[in-house]
Amino acid sequence: MDGLIMAGQLLLGLSILVILHELGHFLAARAFGIKVEKFYLFFDAWGFKLFSFKVGDTEYGVGWLPLGGYVKISGMIDESMDTEQMAAPAQPWEFRAKPAWQRLIVMLGGIIVNVIVGIFIFWMMAFKYGDTFVPNAKLANGISPGIVGKQMGLQPGDKILAVNGQKLIYLDEILSSKVLLNNTKLTISRENKTIDLRVPESVLDSISKYNIREFVTARMVAKKIDSVITPEDMQPKLGFFDKIKGLFVKPVPVAVETPAFAAGFKKGDSILAVNNKPVRFYDEITNEVSKNAGKQIDVTVRRGDETLTLSPKVSKQGTLAISIPTVRPSLVTINYGFMESFSVGVDKGWTTFTDNAKGVWKMITGKVSARNISSPIGIAKVYGSEFEWEKFWRLTGLISMALAFMNLLPIPALDGGHVVFLLIEMIKGKPLSDKFMEKAQIVGFVILLTLMVFAFGNDILKNFGI
Repeated sequence: MDGLIMAGQLLLGLSILVILHELGHFLAARAFGIKVEKFYLFFDAWGFKLFSFKVGDTEYGVGWLPLGGYVKISGMIDESMDTEQMAAPAQPWEFRAKPAWQRLIVMLGGIIVNVIVGIFIFWMMAFKYGDTFVPNAKLANGISPGIVGKQMGLQPGDKILAVNGQKLIYLDEILSSKVLLNNTKLTISRENKTIDLRVPESVLDSISKYNIREFVTARMVAKKIDSVITPEDMQPKLGFFDKIKGLFVKPVPVAVETPAFAAGFKKGDSILAVNNKPVRFYDEITNEVSKNAGKQIDVTVRRGDETLTLSPKVSKQGTLAISIPTVRPSLVTINYGFMESFSVGVDKGWTTFTDNAKGVWKMITGKVSARNISSPIGIAKVYGSEFEWEKFWRLTGLISMALAFMNLLPIPALDGGHVVFLLIEMIKGKPLSDKFMEKAQIVGFVILLTLMVFAFGNDILKNFGI
């Protein structure tokens, strides 16, 4: 079910963006009197399609291959590779019969729409939800670095004072692109000493491998245990077919080790020390437990007026199977008026667009690994297994700006490739030959197919922990 929810969100988000992108091309073409023969969501490869209908000169439909969509513009060398049409004399309603500046606008139409859609989504999100931040000044206990933060030298309890010499107002700024993409200098307060740390350019590789949450979070005080997972809790939930099968074959209970339950932990216990090391913060507990995976440890707990020592054997995954609530920092929410939200949306849209450019450039120059390229599999995982409208629209806005940037890349078969060829035509004063355009289109297909296979391979290997 989780996989279906992820896939459903991905298909919904991409379908909205693909339809609007192709609508940009469609409207621009029709505005200049260019005939559009097809308007498809997904590809009807080898002539197979889910359904179609015709209105006027245009066939609208849904293909079976969910890797995008397209509009077939009459008289244009595109993914259809309709060489027969191109061999006939140009007709006044065809793409090739129009001035270069009009064709340029048609090719930019999809990109422009994706930019507008992205900014509109960010605008509406800012107006409805505002922005919520963690005030840095409120973090009396400092920060808790995850795997990524520790790799760059951060330690639990560090207080981040400034970023590139500018005072840090909100902790959330640490997770922004201006920190993660720019070899940033952090000024840290540690045990009454001030030190400087650099955020390495390789931090994006580490975040891609682990998770953005493994960089930096606010340090949280651990409270009393609110639940201890029992062996019964770990028994698999029986589905409909399992229950039917159980009428004939009695299911055998699965033996599951739950360390805290076996050791005698109870709801309401307060953890005071692990292996005689006093602990007060959540990260201190998890760190001490995880580094003793598969081993027996001593845990000192307070239960009512008693102080007890329990000796659980930590699971191989480095957990005790307990839930500990934490004291989270207070948050600040900034609300925006309708027009004020517009400027916030424009800023977020532009930042997202330029972040994509910086990320691609870092990959080209070898400063960031190409393993950061994700396929629809990776994007679906980001959407998650629970549907939340706020998260859905935020991610869809980010993807809209990413699609705008990716389509602007000067790769034949993408909008950006056509834009480059049209600019060359405008400079030369005559169009490039049809044969050149056909060969360029084939080269573009090969490049895109290679990138697609690489991206899917990346996500498949990540799922296997490689």
